Amino acid sequence: MNKPRKLSAAIGLVLASATPLLNAAEIQEITVVSGHLEETIPMDLSRYGNRVEIVTSNQITQQGYTDLGQTLQMLVPGLHLTQKNGAFDYFDASLQGSRNSEILFLIDGVRVTNRLYNGTSPDTIPVHMIERIEVLKGGQGIFYGTQSVGGVVNIVTKSFSNDSDGAIGTGINSNDGHNVNAYYRTSVGDHQFVAYASKDVADGYTPYRREDIQASATDAERGYDVASAGLKYAWNISDSSRLSLQYQRTDAELDFAQPYLNNNTVNDRQEEIFTLKYDLQLNENIELFVKAYQHNWDTDYTRIYNELDGSGMLTGGTVVRNDASYWGYEDRGFNAMAKINYGGPFESILGFDQQRFSAEDDVWRIGRQEEKVNAPFAQIRTTNELFEDTSLALGVRNNRASNMEDSTVWNLSGRHNFTDSLYIQGNIGTSFRMPDAEALFLNEYYDDNNDGIPDGGWFAIGNPNLEPEESENINLSIGGSFNKLSYEVIAFKRDITNYIDSYVPLTIAGVVGESFVNSNDEVNMDGYELISSLALTDSISTNFSYTYTQAKFNDAGPQLASIPKSEAKFQANYQKPGAPYGVSLAMNYVGDVNARRGATRGNYTVSDVSAFYNLGNQQQHRLSLRIQNLSDKEYATRIDRGSLDSDGSSYLYSNLGMERTLHLSYTYQF
Repeated sequence: MNKPRKLSAAIGLVLASATPLLNAAEIQEITVVSGHLEETIPMDLSRYGNRVEIVTSNQITQQGYTDLGQTLQMLVPGLHLTQKNGAFDYFDASLQGSRNSEILFLIDGVRVTNRLYNGTSPDTIPVHMIERIEVLKGGQGIFYGTQSVGGVVNIVTKSFSNDSDGAIGTGINSNDGHNVNAYYRTSVGDHQFVAYASKDVADGYTPYRREDIQASATDAERGYDVASAGLKYAWNISDSSRLSLQYQRTDAELDFAQPYLNNNTVNDRQEEIFTLKYDLQLNENIELFVKAYQHNWDTDYTRIYNELDGSGMLTGGTVVRNDASYWGYEDRGFNAMAKINYGGPFESILGFDQQRFSAEDDVWRIGRQEEKVNAPFAQIRTTNELFEDTSLALGVRNNRASNMEDSTVWNLSGRHNFTDSLYIQGNIGTSFRMPDAEALFLNEYYDDNNDGIPDGGWFAIGNPNLEPEESENINLSIGGSFNKLSYEVIAFKRDITNYIDSYVPLTIAGVVGESFVNSNDEVNMDGYELISSLALTDSISTNFSYTYTQAKFNDAGPQLASIPKSEAKFQANYQKPGAPYGVSLAMNYVGDVNARRGATRGNYTVSDVSAFYNLGNQQQHRLSLRIQNLSDKEYATRIDRGSLDSDGSSYLYSNLGMERTLHLSYTYQF
């Protein structure tokens, strides 16, 4: 197990999923240098009827992307994503009609989507540490649990290697931004080491229309300062066992921009992930895996507003609304799995998952909460001994949460190959999503004079009686290849009951506020995806995807907020075989989107163009150039509400996507 080896599962993954994203040269680079149980789950799921997309580190670096959000937005078919205010900022996402809160984000198998706010995105992940990104579509609750309703995004960091290699890079962009990054990996006997680090800084851009910026906003630019570092160690104790440890830390100072009153608003964050894993091939029939992890997220939030006089003019003074107010969480977990295969018609996986979670927020007033979830799960799969051209898998998971009723989900998936160039696949099952701490325990209710009436004329409170959302989902697809064309057509459908409707009007003592309820209506999400790739020549390859989604209450009425009805992505890549250079074009079309606050956004196309050139006797020097938003398209990523200086009344403003930006980077590989 300590020697790199290509897996048959990886071949299946490339044929089933990655081909529409990659050209022939890149396909050769997708090899999995580990047979370890957890790391092969996405590969195995792809062989049993689940759609998996892969983005490689080579794609990311050649096309000059600098953070996770930009990469996912432009390179993953079927995933809608908009960053609120550019790089390293919160983003809204939708996968096959899902909400942001129905996508589970992982780093090396550790969940980074938190239970304080299910919609919080992993916004501070630099791409320089990424080996590949795995995107699993459809309900994945058997192995991944709550929140993996629409799918899973797993960010895999630099992997272990028996060979020594590394890189040092730097880059600049036209928004007064720059980054430096490096990684190195090596082995000494049975011991393997990986180290990586990066620093990304930018003054940022102004993400608002001029007419939306009030005079009271003396700081309307959004910048960032993100430093990340990680260490990984593996001891290959024998050919059948490995112990590995990983530590990763991110320190980030992130502007929280807004176009009114703002003097200085900053999220000052420290995030740490520590992981311990042990893999054991007990014998030729049984493989074991154990993992323990701890994920800490600590943020100090500072919000300083400019002071206005009675006529709405600046006084020159400031008002401190938050002085390093704390919000954060601690997530500790334990996972154990066993894969059993005695060479017959079936193999099985048995597992147990435990998560202990605690969180609090002094900004949005959520008292300290704790939660524990125990979840046994199992999956049985067919092997080639039973069916040569058909693979089937049936799984079940029971989730036992400390503060709500048990929930059991199941999933049946399969794939049948008619020929080497034609297949059908699909999965059907159930999923669930537990309410987060915000929905359960939020307490934005100020009553300082104890008269039973909310101070300020507004309040927001959680609902501790909320029940988990439950859903039924189905994905069916047909795909294959013809000459130099590969394709897959996917139909998906998801019906949700106990839908958690957020910020529902609520009245206390005559004052109108907001809360959360389980809706009596059913939410129906259905649509289809078309994903294809075409190699026009040995040098030119293209990828195209189109997604259409309907997401409505009871199949009627308006589209749910933040879920586009239609979206398309197109990529064209030019690289002659053996040539040291290449050029790429990436385009993202987003149709109409119902935004929050009753507004609409969308109906735009953004394009990135990039090029790279490798220099040196061994092509160890790489220059990359990317022009982001080539046409300088102005488009809204989110609609929010502010207050006018003149009279304090509210108005709607648009957060704007990144303006045209030039990125230039250099990397030395050794």
